[in-house]
Amino acid sequence: MTPETIRQLIEQGLPGARAEVRGDDGVHFEATVVAEAFRGKLPLARHRLVYATLGGRMGGEIHALALKTLTPEEAARSP
Repeated sequence: MTPETIRQLIEQGLPGARAEVRGDDGVHFEATVVAEAFRGKLPLARHRLVYATLGGRMGGEIHALALKTLTPEEAARSP
């Protein structure tokens, strides 16, 4: 699995989301996801939304995914 494939899956599954995905070994990844859908949601709920876009790939093709989830406003304030 490539970071680009994961980015596409997340962005297709969360309309309007922007994702940046990194990972060098093909199974461990880090992603920053910015989405309006995160507004008013706690981090666990945000992560579940992202995991839902990846379905059964989590724990299989994707061994680990470290997430940073932000609303557009949070992203604008982030350095």
